[in-house]
Amino acid sequence: MKNKFWICGLTGWCLEILYTSMGCIREKDFRLTGKTSIWMFPIYGMAAFISPVYKKIKHVPRVFRGMLYSTGFFACEYASGALLKKHGMCPWDYSKAKYNINGLIRLDFAPLWFATGLLYEEILKDR
Repeated sequence: MKNKFWICGLTGWCLEILYTSMGCIREKDFRLTGKTSIWMFPIYGMAAFISPVYKKIKHVPRVFRGMLYSTGFFACEYASGALLKKHGMCPWDYSKAKYNINGLIRLDFAPLWFATGLLYEEILKDR
C-alpha cells in the first residue's frame, strides 16, 4: 500500500501542475506556470484506497465506478480542506466559484474527479 500511496501522491501532483498550467492560457500567460502545495501530496496519496475498492466493485459498470470515485474525492477534498482551513493552511479557496460548497469543493469539477478516479483505477489495478 505504501508504494501505491507514493504513486498516487506523485500522480496527483503532476495532474494538478498540468491543470493549473493550462489555466494560465485563459490569462494569456504562456509561461504555463503550474502550482501545487506540499499538503496536496498526502491528499492525493489517499487515492491509493481506490485499489481495494476497485477489487470489490470491478464488476460494476465504469460509469458507476467513476461516480463513486467522484463522490469519494469530494468527501476527501471537503474533509481535508476543512481541516487545513481550520488551521489557516488550505491551499485552495473556491469561494468565488459558482458551484462551490463552503469554498472547499467545486461541484463543476465532478467530471474531472470522475476521469481522475478512473485514471487512478487504471494505474493501480495491476499493482
